[in-house]
Amino acid sequence: MADSIDDALLWVALSAISGLGDQSLHKLLKAFGLPANIFAAPVSELTNVVNRNVARAIAQGPDLEALKPTREWLEQPENHFVTLADSTYPPSLLNLADAPPILYVKGRIELLNATSIAIVGSRNATPQGEENAEAFAEIFSQAGITVISGLALGIDAAAHRGGLRGNASTIAVVGTGLDTVYPARNKTLAHQIARHGALVSEFPLATPPNRENFPRRNRIISGLASGVLVVEAALSSGSLITARLAAEQGRDVFAIPGSIHSPFSKGCHSLIKQGAKLVESAQDVLEELKFASVPVATDAEDDDQPVNPLLQHMGYDPVSLDALAARAKLPAEKISQTLLELELSGEVNSLPGGLYQRLKKR
Repeated sequence: MADSIDDALLWVALSAISGLGDQSLHKLLKAFGLPANIFAAPVSELTNVVNRNVARAIAQGPDLEALKPTREWLEQPENHFVTLADSTYPPSLLNLADAPPILYVKGRIELLNATSIAIVGSRNATPQGEENAEAFAEIFSQAGITVISGLALGIDAAAHRGGLRGNASTIAVVGTGLDTVYPARNKTLAHQIARHGALVSEFPLATPPNRENFPRRNRIISGLASGVLVVEAALSSGSLITARLAAEQGRDVFAIPGSIHSPFSKGCHSLIKQGAKLVESAQDVLEELKFASVPVATDAEDDDQPVNPLLQHMGYDPVSLDALAARAKLPAEKISQTLLELELSGEVNSLPGGLYQRLKKR
């Protein structure tokens, strides 16, 4: 971490210079060293690296008064600040052409350098998709693998919940400043992650949830991880961006297949066609990445458990009440009553459009 809060604030002040992107900032650091040296450099030398407008803005010096809220944030013991010059900066990010110069961290900073895997997927996930993400994440965390995701609704949130149930916990890489929780529905989850895992952002405090921030933060999600698992994704899903970045960064990409009729499976199927590894269990991922595995219950262990006959007629694809009645050759009223009982017992979930889906824990 930066040697002092004042050193940290110079990094923030430099990164806030209008028109100064990450790659230009990297060039300045290479040419002049730490931000204190950059602010002390004359305009004539700065213009060898950046344009004159940016050089003049730098030469005006840091506006530390404007950074008082950041100073107050950094003074809180659970808040941390990591720069490219720090030994705690994740080596896995250093190879990125646009490695973030600054990482704001709230929570367990040591998780930045932990063995980790990313789990991403649809915001509008099916109940089964969320169940899969949560179950896989719990197994990974129990095996000592930190789970990384983006704090979005759906698959991301489920992955974080699962990760929190193991000692390796979870990291949420967000697209806002760390004084903002987005989406607001994940506020309680974000607070749990801050206490037991880590919230990470490259964006300064008070940064709102601008649309362009979220694809950008995906390179950090994939960059921190040894591999990326896509649980559910439509063809237009942003999680496919994370998968593409992971492949470009030399990370392994995994995908869980699904029903050929589900739009949430098409993105995963597309990834598998492009070379992503098809996985059916968390053990598949652990073995592929040569991580130590943990005992996992198999379907065979459940063979002696009684199964409601209606579940056998359902399969695992979404199905309508009428279709079930036709398959089971039972009155719709009986089917409806049985579905309610199965839903209350957590074996079936109702979906939009009058559909039902059997839940299967992985």
